[in-house]
Amino acid sequence: MQAIIFTGIQATGKSTFYKTHFFNSHVRLSMDLLNTRNKENQFLETCLKTQSRFVIDNTNPTTEDRKKYIQAAKAHKYEVIGYYFSAAIEEAIQRNNLRIGKEKIPEIGIKGCYRKLEIPKFDEGFDKLYFVKIVDNKFIVEDWKDEI
Repeated sequence: MQAIIFTGIQATGKSTFYKTHFFNSHVRLSMDLLNTRNKENQFLETCLKTQSRFVIDNTNPTTEDRKKYIQAAKAHKYEVIGYYFSAAIEEAIQRNNLRIGKEKIPEIGIKGCYRKLEIPKFDEGFDKLYFVKIVDNKFIVEDWKDEI
């Protein structure tokens, strides 16, 4: 069983990455879809009870944000994998400006998320961590390196 947790500011490719890499294998939990923490918690509990593989497709910018997912997954004997989506804030804002409707995030929201962003660490409980970036409109996934 796998629990995958995405971390990254808005407009860094998290949902697109899910669609291209995990759509056919993992349930997607996203506040963009579920709208409330109560619905998200119910969905998470269902995944854990049914031992379904899932992806948390939210920004998850802080250690505290990620903690509840990691603890719940570990309590149910899941392998916990993290993907950190790296991007310069200017790149994220440019991509966001291409969005329309509800998908477009106010710039202040992106900057606020960026200010509180904490890079994930193995000692949070991750079994594996990956670094993801977009180069020439393609995802590049690299093994985690603790050095900057």
